[in-house]
Amino acid sequence: MREAVGGKGALRKELPSRLAKGPEKGGDGCLHFAEGMVLVGLALAWAYMGADQGKPLYVGGGIGLAVLLFVATLVVVRGDAREKAAERAGSGRADACWLPAHYCRGCESVFCPQGAPWQGLLTPEQFKKLVWSEAGYADQLAPGDKARDAEVPPGAVPGR
Repeated sequence: MREAVGGKGALRKELPSRLAKGPEKGGDGCLHFAEGMVLVGLALAWAYMGADQGKPLYVGGGIGLAVLLFVATLVVVRGDAREKAAERAGSGRADACWLPAHYCRGCESVFCPQGAPWQGLLTPEQFKKLVWSEAGYADQLAPGDKARDAEVPPGAVPGR
């Protein structure tokens, strides 16, 4: 799979995203926290400006907005942490499906030569749905991702 994702013509066919092993969450939580704190600081500056100019509506509005932005920032950062934890927890299961797979450039299908841990020919979207479902983070597929709507054929995973 590594050769298919990084090989010739992979970007043209969007293979890195179509055959992605997981959501690959990075340092989003820290970045979102920093962005939120900048917005909280701007809201507090607005409140300070109101206090300085004797405008109580600005003070109340600025403080209220700062509290709202702070809570929203914590909710977003907590969601990022949950997604990252789900990725870490499912990475072994994703590797078990993703590593033995091979991509055929001719028929643009994904298969396992030995028929284990899954069998048959799958489109890249079906394969991505299979890997993400087995790993436990299919709920993190982006709304516009074709893998979200892909159906893995029955019997692709032996015993299911």
